[in-house]
Amino acid sequence: MHLKSLELINFKNHQKSKLQFSEEINCIVGLNGSGKTTILDAIHYLSLTKSAIQSSDTLNVLHEQPFFTIKGSFELSRQNLDVRCTMELGKKKTIFQDENPMAKNSEHVGTIPLVLIAPDDTDLIRGGSEGRRKFFDGLISQLDHEYLQKLIRYHNFLKQRNALLKRFAETGNPDFTLLGSYDVELISLSEWLASRRKSLLEELAPLLQKYYEELSSGQEKVEISYETKALEENFGEYFYSKRDRDLMIKTTAAGVHKDDYHFLIDGHPLRKIGSQGQQKSFIIALKLAQFQIFEKAKGEKPLLLLDDIFDKLDDSRIEQLMQLISQNTFGQIFLTDARPERSETILKELEAEVRFFSINAGAVEM
Repeated sequence: MHLKSLELINFKNHQKSKLQFSEEINCIVGLNGSGKTTILDAIHYLSLTKSAIQSSDTLNVLHEQPFFTIKGSFELSRQNLDVRCTMELGKKKTIFQDENPMAKNSEHVGTIPLVLIAPDDTDLIRGGSEGRRKFFDGLISQLDHEYLQKLIRYHNFLKQRNALLKRFAETGNPDFTLLGSYDVELISLSEWLASRRKSLLEELAPLLQKYYEELSSGQEKVEISYETKALEENFGEYFYSKRDRDLMIKTTAAGVHKDDYHFLIDGHPLRKIGSQGQQKSFIIALKLAQFQIFEKAKGEKPLLLLDDIFDKLDDSRIEQLMQLISQNTFGQIFLTDARPERSETILKELEAEVRFFSINAGAVEM
């Protein structure tokens, strides 16, 4: 699988840009703020139907323009596939496959597997549980369409239940029969989603350790501990035991939206005792394990996006990563760098086709 070409219209600071890519390595260089990361974000849209950076689609429309369009031409399983994402202000975003609109954008997720390694990825370690849940939910959703649909269903029921709790608090007249219908769904969905999350981590564990050792030359044991109540035998009873508290605080206190993932090194919290280098190695190992799981599941190598990766790694880790690339571990790669001379020096050592693109204020030069 590879992305042959990409066209941006009114997307962020790109008024109109078109790029033809190498099947191997594509290096996008330019000053910070020039629009090079925008190229990666556009590819992210074509894979996951959303930005990796902005939570609101409207913020990605070029100033004073009414819409943005992203077009990508892919070769997938030796077949051509054109994907287009269009967002008009005041309207819903639409994803097209070969000019056929998707009934639901979520149906497209998983068609084009993608792994992104970005500068702020270490926030997964230092940040809150929501970011970690979103990462693993996104990973599983690219693999398992049923998981994505059940996750969407879960959050819809959760939103409706929380609205009921607020209404009950305002009226002082709770309807426990109605509330119970939501409880049954949330309990069942929590148990199913938690089971799938657990099985993913079992597959991920040996790959995470393998890549961590390759990147860091370290002997530490790294692992991910999954914290959930949904897999406990009495989860239903636990959920119901929170009902009085739910009515008081007007929100749902139990369910997989409360789960967390703990990143450990030799059994201790990575964010507390891990060095900066150990944390970076852990995150990159996690993303490379994700890559291998996608490749096994899809039978094709996913796209690999590396945003300012050379700026965040020391020389030894860059060398280890480049060795993996030179061994044809990955398929098509897109990377950005603010220092063209550094990229040229590092990439010229590889026996691969490398195509450079220079970005200046949203304009592309090859």
